[in-house]
This record gives sequence, C-alpha cells and structure tokens, in this order.
Amino acid sequence: MGAGPTSPIREPLVQGHKTYHQITEDLCSPTERAPSRAWTMAFIVALMALTFGVTCIIITIWVGIGTWRLNRTIGWGWDITNFVWWIGIGHAGTLISAILLLFRQKWRTGVNRAAEAMTIFAVICAALFPMIHVGRIWVVFYFFPYPNTRGPLWPNFNSPLLWDLFAISTYFTVSLLFWYTGLVPDFATVRDRAKGFRKKLYTFLAFGWTGAAKHWQRHEALSLVLAGLATPLVLSVHTIVSFDFATSVIPGWHTTIFPPYFVAGAIFSGFAMVQTLMVITRKVLNLQEYITIGHIESMNKIILVTGTIVGVAYLTELFIAWYSGYVYEQFAFFNRALGPYWWSYFGMMACNVLSPQLFWSKKIRRNVTMTFFMSIFVNIGMWFERFVIIATTLARDYLPSSWSFYVPSLVEIGIYVGTLGIFFTFYLIFVRIAPVVAIAEIKHILKVAGDQYAKTNATTTMEQIESGNMELEVAGHGAHHGNEHH
Repeated sequence: MGAGPTSPIREPLVQGHKTYHQITEDLCSPTERAPSRAWTMAFIVALMALTFGVTCIIITIWVGIGTWRLNRTIGWGWDITNFVWWIGIGHAGTLISAILLLFRQKWRTGVNRAAEAMTIFAVICAALFPMIHVGRIWVVFYFFPYPNTRGPLWPNFNSPLLWDLFAISTYFTVSLLFWYTGLVPDFATVRDRAKGFRKKLYTFLAFGWTGAAKHWQRHEALSLVLAGLATPLVLSVHTIVSFDFATSVIPGWHTTIFPPYFVAGAIFSGFAMVQTLMVITRKVLNLQEYITIGHIESMNKIILVTGTIVGVAYLTELFIAWYSGYVYEQFAFFNRALGPYWWSYFGMMACNVLSPQLFWSKKIRRNVTMTFFMSIFVNIGMWFERFVIIATTLARDYLPSSWSFYVPSLVEIGIYVGTLGIFFTFYLIFVRIAPVVAIAEIKHILKVAGDQYAKTNATTTMEQIESGNMELEVAGHGAHHGNEHH
C-alpha cells in the first residue's frame, strides 16, 4: 500500500486553486500598489506615538532619571518591566521559524516571515530600556568589554546585566541573518517585476540572486545552520534575562523555577503578538488564502499549551513558598495576592491562566475575532506578570521602615508608548517593502498543501487505503478457505 503525500484529514495550507503566477501576484501586490487609507492612518498614529516616546527619552537624558518615580526601595520600575516584556515578545518569531523548520512543519510558511520581523523590531524596542536605565547614556561604553584602560573601572563580568548584553546582541544578529536569508529569493522576485528606482533598490537587496540550483542549495544549507544556532539561543536568552532576578537573595526572586518559566512565558506572549499582527495583516492585505484558519488554530494550540505551563509555574511558586516554611517568602507571595498591587496579580492570573483555557473549544480556536481579543488579553497579562515580579517584590523589602509604593510618571508611560510606536512604524514599513508571506516557501509547499493538490492527494490516498483494505480482505478470505480446506 503506497502512502500519499498528504493526510486525507489535513486541511490545505494554500486555499483557492492557486497557480505559481497567482501566488507571485497576490504576495507582491502589497509592495507595488499605493498605500491604502488604513495603512496611512495606522502609520500616522505609529509616528505620533514614536515622536511622543522620543520626546520623553530626550527629557529623561536631559533632566536625568529623576523624571521617573523610582525611589530608594524601588530601583526598577516600568523600564525593566517593559524590557523583559519586549524581550519575551521577541522570542516567538525565531522559535516559529527555527524550530518548526527543523521539525519540517509546513504550516510555518504562512506566518514565519512576519514573526521573524516582529522578533527583530521587539528586540530593538527592548534594547532601548537598559541603555536609558543606565542613567548617563554617554558612558554606556562601560558595558563593552574592551581591554582595561580605565584603572579599576573594568566592567563587571559577574553582572547578569552584562550577560544580557551578550545574549541579546547574539540573538539579534542571528535572527537578523535568518530573516534576511529568507527574504533574498523574494527580493529577487520583486526585482524582476520592478522598474526604475525600485528595481535598483531590490537589485541591491537581492544580492545577485538568480535562482540557480547552486543558490538554492546554499540557501537551504544556510537556513538549516542558522535554525540550528537560533534554537538554543531562544532558550538561553530568556534564561539569562531571568538570572537578572534569580541571582538575587530577595524573596520572590530567589527561585530556581525562573529560567523555564520565563522561557514558557516568552513563547506564550510571542505567539500572542504574532496572532495580533497576523489577524490584522491577513484582513487588510487580503491574505486569507495564505494565512488560513488552520494557521490560526495551530498557533492557538501552542498558546494553550504554553499558557497552561505558565499557570503550573505560578502554582508551583505558591506551593514552594508555602512548603519552604520561610516566612519572608510566604509574605512576599501573600503580598502579591493581597497587597497594594493585588489588581496586577489578579489581572495576571485572569489573562494568562484562565483566558487561554477557552482554546480547548475548537469553535473558539477557529474564531478569528475571539483569537484577536484573546491575543491582546494575553499580552496585557504578560505585562502584568513582569510588573508583579518587579514592583510587588521591591515595594515590600525586609525593613518595614523602607516600604514604598510605585506609580509611573508620565515620562515613563511616554517611553513605553514610544516603543510601541517604534515597533508598529517598523512593521508597517516592512509590510510595504517586503512580501509579508514568504513567496518561495509557499510555492515550495503548493504541490503538497495547495487546495487543488491536497484534495487530489487526499482522494488518491483514500483510494489507496480502500484498495489496500480490499487486498487485505481478499488475502484474509484466501487464508480462511485454506484453513477450512486443511
């Protein structure tokens, strides 16, 4: 019995009876036509947010960190909360691309390009916060480990913040290479269709790609090598970010569960952000036939799994605090739930643990509107989680005399709004310059997972299965008669 190339029950990944030419037309057209009104409005809003954020950053650098409402007790506030949140979001892109590429998952092709772009823009947003948080940004070169020429001012290699620097810069470099490698064949496709200045621009970006067999061979090999490098980086970066907290002795931070729990949370929030972007993108650019309900359902399943892991991690923390008998640890967790920041704890629990459980229902998993709102919910919940870890832990220290309360200033809120502006400005420019869905990869899977081929393949497979069953039945009858004869 010969097996067909696709499962009879697996829905097609490319809907509508597409030819190779149609795919090129559909995916190149957003980069060629004039920007729509929706794109223009979104771009203006993103630029306004960016301008507001840049203004707040300039105020912070000019006046000093005193413009933030940090105090002696709470030395980390919105800055580090937002840093960890953005780093988390930046994880899903490379994960979708790298790990799913290594496992040969074909459904990644519809969403991987936008997810990789999201990774790069999120890491840029995250990198801003430690730089500003240093306070005197003009001495930021103290971070860099070049030979000691400044006497005793050698950078502290034991500091997790320095480990962050190395981990994130490596991760950013590999993600950028990975993203650009995938873009090269598509830039060549756009180049061949363009005229005038656009042709010159895409000729430069395509790096002389001709589509020769040798080029494809090198492209495949490089993609696999970069995927292999990126996979451990995905796990290591957020582990190192969690060490910023886990290496301290403060109750609520001094815990060994942080590395896996941070990684699970990062994948969770990253996939939610991919969902937010994908739902809007497929609607605005009419890509419903390439980013299908099947893609959205697959990502919702991952959100459900990672959300459940995050929920188990929260409960494990509570159990360990209770089981340890350590009064300070118990107080830290009691304070999280019933202290002055109780609202953020319950917001975190509701958004991160309870809301993803709705995805057990197939109807909700495949509902685009519900998916969109749930993805925003999850990202709000993950922001609350970072805030709970940082603010509630620092607000109640060992000494009741130094207890404090933290409310962000307008400048801090402005910087956060500015990073959202940076992110969406970059994403909107990317949508205009490059194909959002990988053209070459969609063509690659068309013969297996395209609508017209999938149905043919499924029919063939079913016929093969039925004919195989018939053969078995005939063989079984023959054996039965043979036994009777004996």
